[in-house]
Amino acid sequence: MEKLAIHGGVPVRETPLTYGKQYIDEADIEAVANVLRSPLITSGPQIQILEENLCRITGAKYAVAVSNGTAALHVACLAAGIHEGDEVITTPMTFAASANCALYCGAKPVFADIDPETYNISPASIREHITENTKAIVAVDFTGQAVELDEIQQICKEYNLILIEDAAHSLGTTYNGCSVGSIADMTAFSFHPVKTVTGGEGGAVLTNNKELFNKLILFRSHAITRDASQMVHPTGEGWYYEQVDLGYNYRLTDFQAALLSSQLSKLEKFSLRRKEIVKMYDEGFSQIPEVTVQKEIAESDTTRHLYILRFNLNMLNASRREIFDALWAENIHCNVHYIPVYYHPYYQKLGYAKGLCPNAEKIYEEIITMPLYYSMTTKDVADVICAVKKVIFNVKME
Repeated sequence: MEKLAIHGGVPVRETPLTYGKQYIDEADIEAVANVLRSPLITSGPQIQILEENLCRITGAKYAVAVSNGTAALHVACLAAGIHEGDEVITTPMTFAASANCALYCGAKPVFADIDPETYNISPASIREHITENTKAIVAVDFTGQAVELDEIQQICKEYNLILIEDAAHSLGTTYNGCSVGSIADMTAFSFHPVKTVTGGEGGAVLTNNKELFNKLILFRSHAITRDASQMVHPTGEGWYYEQVDLGYNYRLTDFQAALLSSQLSKLEKFSLRRKEIVKMYDEGFSQIPEVTVQKEIAESDTTRHLYILRFNLNMLNASRREIFDALWAENIHCNVHYIPVYYHPYYQKLGYAKGLCPNAEKIYEEIITMPLYYSMTTKDVADVICAVKKVIFNVKME
């Protein structure tokens, strides 16, 4: 089937619409400029302000800002005491960092399957994969929807496991009225430019546990401390410091922190607009039997990072690749989230093989990510819906 036959010639849009994009205003620029004019641009006062803002917004007791979301997951695993011989259960429907964080610690990622309607990790599948070596669960809030936290926390309680919530997608989401960030043992956020708020890069780990917090602080910065209570041989001398473990340089800059604090001041309106766009999408796509939208559980009031559309290919005379290419030809620059982690060559070399998680594998073959970001106009949303309808009309089964 030729691409031209699918998209029908004249595209719906004259200009491309990308799947995600940051929103930066003059207040954000001024916040960064103010720090660049100041004496401290690396780890200065803006780090603490950012951490206080994250605690205020989420209700968590402690926040530790780090250089990116991957670093957040890594230091969370380190603080959890994960090491060689341990197993960490996670989902394959995620970015590779959700599993790589276990490998960084010498542990083995174990992939549990997903719920075929919500696309989040299945608590029942988690139970099936627990062994005597299981140490933690990295539960990913896929697209921004909270995982089934009550049930997963119960599993962790039964088996004495650490729950690390990978909330890279879900800043602004609440679960049963509680903000994501204040619920799990540790919650990792990402502030990449396509996320709801951005620092260019950046991440954070939130926790209510003081002991975990102290470990996170250490691992963020080489495990070097000037705190006498954490030293092995404190001297009381003002210049003295000790490296008490093997840490990393995962510090965030002060100007990134300032940008993030400015962005967080707009979180409420960012969240509201994303919900408005999702509602328009849901209503527009609900009339198209050839596509299915992601189911949302009642407990999650979701600030959605991604909008996933599942194409019912048995009703269409086209492959997912052909539909994807046709949407691009309509100037809808969609994407796919995600290739199952264990499909990647590195994981194949480690011995993982296709067939581990049938739900995730089937859904991967049928999903396409539609554009979703704060500055999308109502016309932009209408254009996406129109383009999908146009492509489907041209490829639907008679």
